[in-house]
Amino acid sequence: MTPVEHAFSENGALASAISGFSPRQAQTDMAIEVANSIKNKSSLIVEAGTGTGKTFAYLIPALIANKEAAVKEEPQKKIIVSTGTKNLQEQLFHKDLPLIKKSLATQAQVALLKGRANYLCIYRLDQYKESRGQLDAESLADFVKVREWANVTHTGDTGELVNVIENSPVFPFVTSTVDNCLAKDCPNIEDCYLVKARQKAIDADLVVVNHHLFFADMALKDSGFGELIPKADIMIFDEAHQIADIASEYFGEAFSTRQLLDLCTDVIQVYKTSLTDVKQLGKAAEKLLKTSQEFRLLFNYDPERGNWREKHHQQRFGQAFASLKVDLDFLYQVIKLCVSRNEAIDHCFERAVNLLAQYDIMVDVDALGMSFWYETTPRHVVLHKTPLSVADKFSEYVKESGAGWIFTSATLAVDGKFEHFAQHLGLTSANHLLLESPFDYEQQSQLVVPRYLPEANDKSRANALANIALPLIEASQGACFMLFTSYRVMHQVAELLSEQIENPLLVQGQMGKRKLLEEFIEQKHAVLLATASFWEGIDVRGSSLTCVIIDKLPFASPDDPLLQARSEDVKRRGGEPFSQIQLPQAVIALKQGVGRLIRDVSDQGVLVICDNRLVNKPYGEVFLNSLPAMKRTRNIEQAATFLKSLNNNTEEQKLETETKLT
Repeated sequence: MTPVEHAFSENGALASAISGFSPRQAQTDMAIEVANSIKNKSSLIVEAGTGTGKTFAYLIPALIANKEAAVKEEPQKKIIVSTGTKNLQEQLFHKDLPLIKKSLATQAQVALLKGRANYLCIYRLDQYKESRGQLDAESLADFVKVREWANVTHTGDTGELVNVIENSPVFPFVTSTVDNCLAKDCPNIEDCYLVKARQKAIDADLVVVNHHLFFADMALKDSGFGELIPKADIMIFDEAHQIADIASEYFGEAFSTRQLLDLCTDVIQVYKTSLTDVKQLGKAAEKLLKTSQEFRLLFNYDPERGNWREKHHQQRFGQAFASLKVDLDFLYQVIKLCVSRNEAIDHCFERAVNLLAQYDIMVDVDALGMSFWYETTPRHVVLHKTPLSVADKFSEYVKESGAGWIFTSATLAVDGKFEHFAQHLGLTSANHLLLESPFDYEQQSQLVVPRYLPEANDKSRANALANIALPLIEASQGACFMLFTSYRVMHQVAELLSEQIENPLLVQGQMGKRKLLEEFIEQKHAVLLATASFWEGIDVRGSSLTCVIIDKLPFASPDDPLLQARSEDVKRRGGEPFSQIQLPQAVIALKQGVGRLIRDVSDQGVLVICDNRLVNKPYGEVFLNSLPAMKRTRNIEQAATFLKSLNNNTEEQKLETETKLT
């Protein structure tokens, strides 16, 4: 028995450290394959169904390999674990790793490293102490909380600020970006929390990062972290289904009105505090600020994605974008006159130069082999230039690294195959492993595909969705997620339900994601309506969530510019875009949404997919074959009866418990 097999056995390290641990064959199988990949410095793609225990299955072989190297007095293996979200990063670092380290009795040094926007910038905090007039009352209250916390924090990690919401407007004032960081010229460089975190990561045996940070460094978009990745012997990607799109983003270019806003804000700050004699600084910055805001107003109010190549060819967008160049160039000329007067204005000059270069990239929309697209937030526009494929670049990187690469997620396979994921990243020689979930979906859940649904673009669609939801919400007494592919339909259904149910109704956008989830769990009979960001990374167990309703199959919008560009590329190569791109993406997205329902061996519930294409289109079989083997029905009443039985069982268990206590 190998050390890895022993660790997962009945008498192994995990059994001694975790009360009630019992070996799971799928978990052991995955751990063995991960160990082989590390030993052979090869690539492995693993779909591990929910409940497999994949986190331990990759962490334990990695740490055993590190420990064995130390015993043999060989160079210890450097491990990088990259995750999809900050929440998963923190769970790995604060919960899973301490337990595994204890069970294996290893002294491996571990570190948590986030992107720079997650660390307090002492220099910017000091700068904005004098300019709080730019903040509204709510932001000013947050600023005071940040200042108080800054006096006691040891890490500078803004995740410690539990009393300030994640998207507070104060954070850009107290954190840095690649653009505005003074780097070695910063007077606070010796105390910089980001520098300290990176140094700790460089010295550690295992570093937990996230995908955005990994690819930002791999594409050399940032500095400092670059010393870390080349030294790694083991690369592990959890939630790996996200990385193809993230890699494409970082191998491309971006130009954002947010960058312009940050530059203008910093120039105004320098003008007000140290270069008060140069009035043109303030005027030029204010002018560019106004032009940037006007540019955003040309786009729809609601956040959207679109084709920048097409937009740029429209006269009003082309002219507005040209005006940005005029005002950016004017600001550049004014800043140039102030160069060498202080470090802050010198850095603003460098940023203006870089922004002018990025502008020139985004104005050349006829470049080949690229997708030009835009996305908007409530306040900003981001323009992107994205390569149609990163397969060649990424596969070469993997090959040259000489490391073992593990890619895992609960959703990588489409109809039992990994071609879609592997081809996007050029992982043609990787080994594959498909592990089913240990949950008994047939006993624990039901899949409902309602009959007689209007088409997706029908005016009565929202009414139909609300009518389907009503008996299920009543039967489950709330404890229900409704997941949408469209903000518009979500708000229509929310308005209809608000008039017909007494349950607490929580709608995405009312508050931050984390707070919304907390409210859902605290308010026992709540109904939550949400879009894309709630389709994955949400873990609600037990009777708090017994019904998940999905409005339709999550095909990407045909207007999505990146999808359009990739589809054209597939056509040119003689392929079929629907089967090669659109269908696999939709299957993986649906699997993520479905995964919200059953999170534990004791969970039970109903999944409703309101899309007839599952049963009346040939490709519906691909979706169904990719989903867990649930009992299927088309009868809403039957599903409601099942939900009522779950609630009755819960009530009986409560009464039984109360009787025992009394």
